[in-house]
Amino acid sequence: MAEIIDKTFNFFKNETVFSVSLILAIISCFFVKPNINYLNYINWDTIILLSVIMIIVEILKNLTVFEFMVRKLLTKTGNTQQLLLILVFICFFSSIFITNDVSLIIFVPFSIMALKKVKRADLIIITVCLQTIAANVGCMVLPVGAPHNIVLYTLSHIPFETFFLILVPYIIVSVIFLIIILSIIPKEDITIHNIGKVEFTKKNFFKRVFRGVDYYLLLTFITLFILIGNLENITFFSLLFKRWIIGNEVLCGVLVSQVISNVPTAMLLSGFSKNFEAIIVGINIGGFGTLIASMANLISYNIIVRECNEFKHRYLIIFTVLNIILLLLLLSVHVVI
Repeated sequence: MAEIIDKTFNFFKNETVFSVSLILAIISCFFVKPNINYLNYINWDTIILLSVIMIIVEILKNLTVFEFMVRKLLTKTGNTQQLLLILVFICFFSSIFITNDVSLIIFVPFSIMALKKVKRADLIIITVCLQTIAANVGCMVLPVGAPHNIVLYTLSHIPFETFFLILVPYIIVSVIFLIIILSIIPKEDITIHNIGKVEFTKKNFFKRVFRGVDYYLLLTFITLFILIGNLENITFFSLLFKRWIIGNEVLCGVLVSQVISNVPTAMLLSGFSKNFEAIIVGINIGGFGTLIASMANLISYNIIVRECNEFKHRYLIIFTVLNIILLLLLLSVHVVI
């Protein structure tokens, strides 16, 4: 019995968003009797697109394409500022194409290893903080850069270029913010010796690809679609959420994301408002702030806990301070625009 409880607790801990979404979806089923219309709740375009993107990403990941590029770039590095610039902006550029979550899963452990090799473990905290911010900024460039943007892109049918133009001011300000922070890092000489070779294994390649797909993320989307669909059909909640959300999409996107992260927030807001441009802004800005605001934030933190547990408290403080500063800057941009 104790073993079952431990396994359940660990599963809930590792898949918190899915577990909570599933519980809430099941509770909502008591208010709206399960029927064939549940299938219409689910935006299958989103599920298919996300599945395809995850498979492509896993192929690239197993081919070690991006890691090979980074290792090549690091051989040209001569000082700490250049090193951090490469490590941070590789997360920015890679998250445009392989999503912010996967970018951090690949490059945060690699960066920690690289910094330890050059005996600059003191730079791990600021590096990972900036990498996380950079990944959350890079994912704004294309709609396929993050799960929340994939949802909004498929639901809104906003053209590719329009989606980008909506977020351009926020991307520019965020990149300037990153560059300013990086410019403060002292230019101290470093020498990178034997960073290690990239190893590619052909054995079980496709098996590894399909094992790497985050099926719980797909299930999370399905449970959230069902939950939102049921809430839309419960008069009390439908009227309540519409009253709160309509006309306040940006502010709701920012505030709710701080508590439940921006993926479920994107689905919640899009279920009760069709002002997709405002939702897109709110959800993307909302990814900055608390550790919970974006799943990408939690990924980096979990890696820090696993690899450098002694840094976790300082990391959390510095991460929160930097994120709140950037969040306030981006909210100011929104007010000006």
